Amino acid sequence: MSAQPTGPKIPLTWLYVPGDRPERVAKALRAGADVVIVDLEDAVARDRKAYARAATAELLTERLSVPVHVRINSLNGPLSALDIEALAGRPGLSGLRLPKVTSPDQIAKVAELADAPPLFALLESAAGIERAYSIATAHACLRGISLGEADLRADLGVTLDSALDWSRSRVVCAARAAHLPSPPQSVHPDIHDLDTLAASCAHGRSLGFLGRAAIHPRQLPVIEAAYLPTPAEVTAARQIVEAAPTDTGALALPDGRFVDAAVIAAAERTLALSHRTPA
Repeated sequence: MSAQPTGPKIPLTWLYVPGDRPERVAKALRAGADVVIVDLEDAVARDRKAYARAATAELLTERLSVPVHVRINSLNGPLSALDIEALAGRPGLSGLRLPKVTSPDQIAKVAELADAPPLFALLESAAGIERAYSIATAHACLRGISLGEADLRADLGVTLDSALDWSRSRVVCAARAAHLPSPPQSVHPDIHDLDTLAASCAHGRSLGFLGRAAIHPRQLPVIEAAYLPTPAEVTAARQIVEAAPTDTGALALPDGRFVDAAVIAAAERTLALSHRTPA
């Protein structure tokens, strides 16, 4: 059996957990998610903010077996500065998720702080979507952008899920144009309806998303299964890579499939994803 490629694991599952519930954070770290996101914002009541911040700072005093990101409070309010001050430089912090970003200046301001960790911007409004590429290229510390659909729905006043597809595609295009990873999908709010989650993930994959945020461990295997290549996709990709050297230009395979450099690159990405390693 040939050796599997090695390298940093491509994250497909991002599990949110309230920062004021240390017992749930501990369970989340064992749930099998690729990244755990400790939430200090929407999931925490105002009178629990200080406790959540202190508990999260304590958690991050040492390196953890799972990458941990923290979603801080809105950059437009006073709590975000307290969050950043308490968390920056902590050994266990793998990234800060910045909610409701609407301009590149917000990214630059956070990045200028001492011990700034990798930053991830959440675009959750019409203003954020309109400035997606400017935000995505705001600073080298920014490692990803993603969409916050609940807030965006409220801002736009949309009721049909398909009405968000333009915004979804804009975020995907902005991320790739800025040479950032393909963004993960926003959370699916129903933790019991796994069939709808699977269908939504398939749609998100067709739009160019890679992986998805979750709010319950039972959603994780559904998301991973939806985003990993199927055996048939892996077989087809392997056939393309083996049959079409990159230095021969465009050609047709014996079965009639047209292959060029872009098709080969896509096949290589499929094989890399099947091993969960970057292409």
